[in-house]
Amino acid sequence: MTQKETIGMIGTGVMGKSMAEHLLRAGYNVFVYTRTKEKANELMEQGAIWQDSVADVAKQTDIIITMIGTPEDVKEVYLGEHGILANARAGTTLIDMTTSSPRLAVDIYEAAKQSKVDVLDAPVSGGDVGAKNATLAIMCGGDKAIFEKMYPIFEIMGKNIVYQGEAGAGQHTKMVNQISIAPAMVGLCEALIYIKKAGLNPDSVLDSISTGAAGSWSLDNYAPRMLIGDFAPGFAVKHYIKDMKIALQSAEEMNLDTPGLKLALEMYEKLAAMGEAETGIHGLLKYYE
Repeated sequence: MTQKETIGMIGTGVMGKSMAEHLLRAGYNVFVYTRTKEKANELMEQGAIWQDSVADVAKQTDIIITMIGTPEDVKEVYLGEHGILANARAGTTLIDMTTSSPRLAVDIYEAAKQSKVDVLDAPVSGGDVGAKNATLAIMCGGDKAIFEKMYPIFEIMGKNIVYQGEAGAGQHTKMVNQISIAPAMVGLCEALIYIKKAGLNPDSVLDSISTGAAGSWSLDNYAPRMLIGDFAPGFAVKHYIKDMKIALQSAEEMNLDTPGLKLALEMYEKLAAMGEAETGIHGLLKYYE
């Protein structure tokens, strides 16, 4: 029986923790590091092996998965003096599953080639529920041969796993996802407010429109929660603002105007200023109320 690769998981927040749990259950030795050690306590109870730094993880593992915060964090973790590329062994495969900058993904890919290390950018969609249920959509950029080699790892964490193209293509695809959500959420909020103002029965209206052209994942999953005032975050406003800013910057680099995205970002920033940064993105309804 072939020995399983050792896997490093850097970042064990809401998403990373669940992803690491699936890898542990699949029988992998998982080495973990996160800035707040307490966030890794449950994983260590399940057998994960704590490391004191990014460098320590990089020195001991065959595959390193990162699920961290911002592009600035990604840059430091990968390209910093004490980061992954400065410490990873030749032949290591790195998978950044953070939603980050497409341009940065290309920079990391090119730097990794100099170190004889393989890199995939593989951001995800599906939120905390998708991470817990191992049903994440995984959109991947990088060398196709490396994607195919890592496919069994992706299958442990997700269901809709698609190779999108060369380095940066995974991140670009995630930007498409985030851009699509922004004006759709604005429209959904305005539709629900209209229902209320018109004195209609929300449940019967949603029954009528959900199977037609207005039907969507957001309508099915967010609208019922919005109607009862359940704004608990599966994906928080503050994180979505970060993603929209990345998408806007990427669009501007391609000389693409995205007025719908700009409007949504402005609204979400006002919502965050109202004290709703930790609210789920469907909390945009509060902007109107």
